[in-house]
Amino acid sequence: MEPWEIPRWALRGHCFTVRGSKIVRLKIARGRIFEKLGICKEVYLIRTVLYGISPWKNDAKLFIKDLKFAKVKVRVYHPKAPSAGQRRGVLYLHGGVGQIGSIGMYERVCRFIARGSDSVVVCVGYRLAPEHPYPTQFWDCLTATVHFMTTAEDYGVDPTRIIICGDSSGGTLAAAVCQTLVSRTDLPRARAQIMLYPFLQAVDFNLPSYQQNGSVPLLLRKRTLTLGMQYLNKDLSLIKDVLEGSHVPEDLKLKFSKWLSPDNIPMEFKIRGYKPSASASYSEELHALAKPVFETTFSPLLAEDAIVRQLPETFILTCEYDVVRDDGLLYKKRLEDNGVPVTWYHAEDGFHGVLFLIDYGYISFPCGMRAMDNVVNYIKGL
Repeated sequence: MEPWEIPRWALRGHCFTVRGSKIVRLKIARGRIFEKLGICKEVYLIRTVLYGISPWKNDAKLFIKDLKFAKVKVRVYHPKAPSAGQRRGVLYLHGGVGQIGSIGMYERVCRFIARGSDSVVVCVGYRLAPEHPYPTQFWDCLTATVHFMTTAEDYGVDPTRIIICGDSSGGTLAAAVCQTLVSRTDLPRARAQIMLYPFLQAVDFNLPSYQQNGSVPLLLRKRTLTLGMQYLNKDLSLIKDVLEGSHVPEDLKLKFSKWLSPDNIPMEFKIRGYKPSASASYSEELHALAKPVFETTFSPLLAEDAIVRQLPETFILTCEYDVVRDDGLLYKKRLEDNGVPVTWYHAEDGFHGVLFLIDYGYISFPCGMRAMDNVVNYIKGL
């Protein structure tokens, strides 16, 4: 689907979706040129474009402090209002495909959650690739999570009411951290996990949402894999064959089909167009090169049922105009099939990255505010 094919009602008031995305794509194109010329890496230019201006650190309703949790940078948002008892804790793992994003970039989101839910929010400033190669990002997030769980009471937080939350690739990290924690009997059980339009698998890039939204800003189909391969420090020449599925051997296709089959996606999400893709020829060499994409730290949707059934209750946000929409739908089904309670909110006029734009004035979107209100209300109910 092209941007101009999105129904007009979905774009009402959404001037940034088309016009603003052109600016972002222009900057990305320049970044590619600069990298080819050896001036700087593309990801560095993207960072300068997307970081934006953070709000002032002073906040009438929050105490805000930069700390380190076992050498991992964090920012803690603590409500100023007195509390009758210990509060909930929310660990926020930001998106950016492990290469982009920062605490400052997500300042508005974290303040919104802390103020709206009366919770102590900890935004984790994990180290980024390529300076710190994958899976450094996962280990930093796990380290910060363990530290918070063991010191929660020092921040007025009930250690049994800690929620792990993330958007986009931060949702990947949140899912992977929660899966790892199920085997940690020395720690309190996470109260819940919240995944906001998460990327959860790199096996099938021809699901209905990839076909329907492959050209819809802000996250394009090919761009999704390009960023993912850069994150893993892999040769970008592999992208075409990975998009076609040539990296997946037949035995894994059979194993993953019960979790990733388009048949598991409700018909209502196929009416905008879906054509089953032909089976691609398998390349053993490509499989070896792309092997990290099958790790559950990168593709949490591939975790075994024995792990999935132990996960805490879950909130999943999906957006209609988002290539990774179906990742969320498939994980929702897996969790429910394994007896894990799931609260699901679908933004019918939403797109990837919409939450990042909350509280940004004229480029904020009503669908983003509605979605974030649902997130906050869910947290308040825990």
